[in-house]
Amino acid sequence: MLLFAAVEVKRQQNQFSATMNANDKSKLWWLAAGAGAIFAARTVYRNLTAYDFSGKTVLITGGSRGLGLVMARQLAKEGARLVLCARDEFELEDARMELAGKGADVLVQKCDVTVEQQVNDMITNVQNEYGPIDVLINNAGIISAGPIAEMTVQEFEEAMNTHFWGPVYTTLAVLPSMKARGEGRILNIASIGGKISVPHLVPYSASKFALVGLSEGLRAELMKYNITVTTANPGLMRTGSPRHAIVKGQHKQEYALFKILDSSLLTSKSAEATAKKILDALRHGDAEITTTLPAKMGARLHGVSPSLMTSIFGLVNKLLPGEGGIGKARAKGYESESELSMSSLTEKTQQAAIRNNEV
Repeated sequence: MLLFAAVEVKRQQNQFSATMNANDKSKLWWLAAGAGAIFAARTVYRNLTAYDFSGKTVLITGGSRGLGLVMARQLAKEGARLVLCARDEFELEDARMELAGKGADVLVQKCDVTVEQQVNDMITNVQNEYGPIDVLINNAGIISAGPIAEMTVQEFEEAMNTHFWGPVYTTLAVLPSMKARGEGRILNIASIGGKISVPHLVPYSASKFALVGLSEGLRAELMKYNITVTTANPGLMRTGSPRHAIVKGQHKQEYALFKILDSSLLTSKSAEATAKKILDALRHGDAEITTTLPAKMGARLHGVSPSLMTSIFGLVNKLLPGEGGIGKARAKGYESESELSMSSLTEKTQQAAIRNNEV
């Protein structure tokens, strides 16, 4: 009798467990189905509400080379009417000839975005010739690399003028027209350096932090006018731009390290893939986009523990080239080439420089 009771209890336990397992599996299935439905609905909604660049006038500052030119190529394929501005007339003409040769509708304007009057004149010219600007992409940039002890006020002023005041001038210039039409898109190309201050790039990081703050504030305030602002925080990308960087201190070592990291598949992303992700974020009206796995991980770690992130960078800084060399003097990247910077370790960056009008 006892044996029979024990068997019956065991049978009921097994039946109960089977019922629970079936219920658990059912719940998991419905949860998965629900999550899938939500994801599918979100994807459909994003596609239905995606911004159409075809026929839109898109102004790209710093559009004659690098990331600006890569974005221009991709937008041209979507039928955008392009306006590229930069300081170098020859670079602008090279970019114009390439894009126009492939059928793009493109206008180029020589303009230094750090000079307010030049910006206002440029916007007026564009509006007179092309009509109102539908999309503004603040992409113009400058970078100085070296120990903080070798930096001067000049590097900080140049970075702030280019990365902060430039976007302020262009935004204020296009804003009245966008408000009057009740629509517009603004994309600010900041950097992961605008989320995490990177050793040997302090002027650059400080100015990008300012741009991130400007961009986030603009997004909040301009929503009511149906003007969408997106902040891009790309990690390293292979545009070929290190050639134009300003390097100080032990400039050949600084440049070689910068170029190697910029070229490595482990630390950087192609300019084309980066541009696609950034433009997709702009298309869907996303608040922010961060590219590359190292940049995403760094941003998350900094968000959890800023002190830990800065401690890690403090250790990294000890491995970077020290003071000395040319000291506070300035050299361009292309003036700092060495056997290491021209080695196979930097081949991808060298190829990108040729491809993206950086040479």
